[in-house]
Amino acid sequence: MSDKLFSSRSLRQLIWPLIVEQLLSILLGMADIVMVSSLGEAAVSGVSLVDSINVLLVEVFAALGTGGAVVAAQYIGRGEHGMASKTAKQLLYTIVTVAIVLMVVCLVFYRQFLSLVFGRIDDDVMYNARTYFLITILALPALAVYNACAALFRAQGNSRVSMLISLLVNILNIGGNAFLLYGMHRGVEGAAIPTLISRTVAAVVLLVLLYRAKEYNGHRAISIKGISHIEFDGKLISRILAIGVPNGLENSMFQIGKILVLSLIATYGTTAIAANAAGNTLASFEVLPGAAIGLAMLTVVGQCMGAGEQEQAVYYTKKLMFIAYVSMIALNIPLLALSYRIIKCYNLSPEATRLGWYMTLTHGLCAMVIWPLSFTLPNALRAAGDASYTMIVSMISMWTVRIGMSYVFRGTDILGIQDMLDWPFSFGALGVWFAMILDWIVRSACFIYRFKRGKWKQKKII
Repeated sequence: MSDKLFSSRSLRQLIWPLIVEQLLSILLGMADIVMVSSLGEAAVSGVSLVDSINVLLVEVFAALGTGGAVVAAQYIGRGEHGMASKTAKQLLYTIVTVAIVLMVVCLVFYRQFLSLVFGRIDDDVMYNARTYFLITILALPALAVYNACAALFRAQGNSRVSMLISLLVNILNIGGNAFLLYGMHRGVEGAAIPTLISRTVAAVVLLVLLYRAKEYNGHRAISIKGISHIEFDGKLISRILAIGVPNGLENSMFQIGKILVLSLIATYGTTAIAANAAGNTLASFEVLPGAAIGLAMLTVVGQCMGAGEQEQAVYYTKKLMFIAYVSMIALNIPLLALSYRIIKCYNLSPEATRLGWYMTLTHGLCAMVIWPLSFTLPNALRAAGDASYTMIVSMISMWTVRIGMSYVFRGTDILGIQDMLDWPFSFGALGVWFAMILDWIVRSACFIYRFKRGKWKQKKII
């Protein structure tokens, strides 16, 4: 193995801002739910239902951003910074076009879409869901630009920029929530409007920074100068889509599956919806280090593969996985110990609080062991260009294991657990979380097999 491409110091500089960025992203979603909780469970339920759709749309943009970032990272690894900059422009053209189309479709068919996805839910929950959806959907173009630009900065190893922008988003969003919810009493729209404003500001700032293209750690930076002279490059776009489309399909089908599962949870009533929303927020904290290191994996492995250093790609994958496990365990032990008190901060009913706590415990205990293999490791495969394999595994596992077993577990008292714990609610809501763990196990086995076989090292993108 030749000289290492990444020192321990450069890895630390890459990873810690990503962890902070992930934390800020979670806090943003948490702030909306916690601050909206003052309006009651119907508002919490409405916002959480729409957020599940918004996450689906975010995943589409994140997938396209990943495609562009992987291609750009490989060009950087090869030393072709001009092509990396050209890739950035093509990514922005593509992702903004997709965002505008999605925004128009969602605005035109929002009633049918929400009714189709969530079916029969309480009228007050649907009213809040529609209000929140219509406002936040206007932020799609800005959200697309934000995801693309942040991914491009990370591809250069400069994760500090996206971290600082995430901090700006949080300040604007939480400040706006406080003013509109508590000062102006605007209801659910008081949580949606700051989200729209903060995302728009973030997109503009990131575009300006990419345009200025300052050097980072002595290396040439990606530049989007000349982006106003729109010229599509089919070959580059196809390379971006070769990663972005499989990743997008994977993420989209994953989120659609989660929405279907959420629609199942919705049939158990407002208590189950609110408990699931609180549990999901805390669950995001439980996987935070693994998610951040997964983003670092794209940059590190991508540059290694672009430089033709396959063995370094293997070395850094193993090193980053070790860091992921150590950090996941270090975070989850104290978090699980405090989980019940944290769930109580949501001001939910005693039944919803208790259910949300059981969901959190189930998720956290299993995440320490299984989650990094299910979601951090496959980013190494994607960075090498093996996105089709991860897509196939993820889609099959999601639709056969997670969704299928959610319905199998519906209303089923597995091993007499309900009677033993004297639960006052249906087992079905928690059964969805058990099905999720089974999905993780299947994914882990498939990704370990692929990584060990080494076929991913033979993939070529550029």
